[in-house]
Formats: sequence, C-alpha cells, structure tokens
Amino acid sequence: MNSPVPELSAALPNIDEHHTDRRCYPHGVAFMDGQYLPMSEAKLSVLDWGLLHSDATYDTVHVWKGKFFRLDLHLDRFWAGIKSLRMNLPYGRNELAAILNNCVALSGHRSAYVEMICTRGSSPTFSRDPREAENRFIAFAVPFGSVANEKQLERGLHVAVSETVRIPPSSVDPTIKNYHWLDLVKGLFEAYDAGGETALILDTNGHIAEGPGFNVFLVKRRSLRTPAFGVLPGITRRTVFDLCAEIGLSVVAADVTRAELKEADEVFITSTAGGIMPVTRIDDATISQGQVGSITRRLMDLYWQKHDDPAWSTAVVYP
Repeated sequence: MNSPVPELSAALPNIDEHHTDRRCYPHGVAFMDGQYLPMSEAKLSVLDWGLLHSDATYDTVHVWKGKFFRLDLHLDRFWAGIKSLRMNLPYGRNELAAILNNCVALSGHRSAYVEMICTRGSSPTFSRDPREAENRFIAFAVPFGSVANEKQLERGLHVAVSETVRIPPSSVDPTIKNYHWLDLVKGLFEAYDAGGETALILDTNGHIAEGPGFNVFLVKRRSLRTPAFGVLPGITRRTVFDLCAEIGLSVVAADVTRAELKEADEVFITSTAGGIMPVTRIDDATISQGQVGSITRRLMDLYWQKHDDPAWSTAVVYP
C-alpha cells in the first residue's frame, strides 16, 4: 500500500517551526522516515545493510533554474533498480515525485542535486536473511555540483586511465545504480598519482569502461562512440544519443580502446553532475589541440538549451 504524501502546501505544517525556516536549510533538505529534515539531521542506522553491505540502489536527478531535467527517465531507472534488487517502497511513483519536489522546494534551491535512495534496511533481529530486512527510502536535495569545475569546463579535463578493472557485470549489474565504488575510488587515487584530475577504468576485456559517476564519449571523423560493456547506461549518456539524432550525428555504443581514446579528435564525459564536460588530455596525450572541440561545444550548448524545453524538464512547485 502506498503511503500518502501531502502536497507541498500541506506538507509545511507537518514540520515544526524551526524546520520551516529556510535559514535552517543552507545546505539542503532530506526526507527520512516520513519527515523532512535539514541535511545535518539526516541519519542512517549503523545496522542498515546499505552501510554494512552496500546493499542499496539510488538515482540522481538535477534541478536547473527551478526545473527537474528528464525526471521521468530517472524515476524509470530507480524503479527498475528497486525491482531488480527485490526491494519495496511504501510510496508510488507520483508520491515519490512529490517528495523530491518538496525536498527541493523546502531547500529553496533553484539549482540542485537531488538523490533518491532505497537501502535494504535492517532486520529487527539482526538476521542475515535479506528477506527479513525492512527496506528504507531516503531522498535529499543539496546545491548543484559538477564533476568538472568552471576552469575545467573551459579548458577541458585532464583524465588518467587507470589499470583498475571495473567490477564484472556478471557479479554486479552495472545497469542498477549502486554504491560499489571501491574500484572507482582506487582508480581515482591512481589517476591523482599520475597527475590526472579524474579517472577512467577498464572493463574485464581491457577496454575503456567508465569513470567515477560518468560515462565517456570519443569523436572521430564526426562520428561518436561510447563504451557499451560493463557500464551504467547514464541518463546524460542517453541524452547525447537523443541530441545526436536531432542534429544528424552518428553515435554508437561499442568497445573503445585506450589507444582509440588517445587518438580521438574530441573526448567528453557525461554525468547528471555537470552534463556534458570536455576532456582535453588523456594520460600524456593532448586531445583536440588542448581546446574544447566544436562538436563537444555544440552538444554542450544544446544540452543546456534543452533545460528550457517543457518536453525535457519538469518545473519545481515552490511555496
């Protein structure tokens, strides 16, 4: 049975006077256990399997200028992950969308990073049987953040390819967003040691996979390619396919080698946390003569223009 979620105007009285003062939400708002809280008060039990076993799924959507971008696609993926992991939510899709809206609206943020999470929860008897765990839903909205900072967006990221291998998809399904990030974190440290600003790691076949929270594309002779195996099919990645279809560019998902990436005409990465972001160095190779490429720039501009398209965006209802 779905639990009712009040409309924003009706939700406010359910939060005490202290919590309705927006000055108490400088960093964002969380929803846990049926109530909205300042981020500093959002706590997870140390017995939650999400913490103990990384047994959780999540999704992130961003808000830009007061509008969710491609919210339906993010909700679709979140629901698919919950179903695949045999979890349950006490809320339906519309109630979930209302909770996300309320987190953003109560925070007052016009540009935000919004996350929805379902953990396995914990068992009242500390059983190791996941069927006995009580699943837990959490959501929050914090100020928008990007994988690349302003300087990096202008001159392009410097990326190092790590020898670390991504967890094989036969072990952990990469199409379900998860918190199994030890391979990605290891890759980040190796990238930092090599002088890079972020990392790409390899799939089990030795080809390029993905980075910590992002997919990668290369451009060669005006055709685009992105890794297909062992990666999360990101919503921004899908958006690039949609944009290429609009402007007549060829794009495919297929294997990408390190050599092909370093010899590309252009390279960029994609993430909800930043959109389409240029790369101008891979290891010791300079890409696009160290400048943001014309196709990358065109896609970046079109991507942000789409945020004003009602077919792609959903307005946040603020009080």
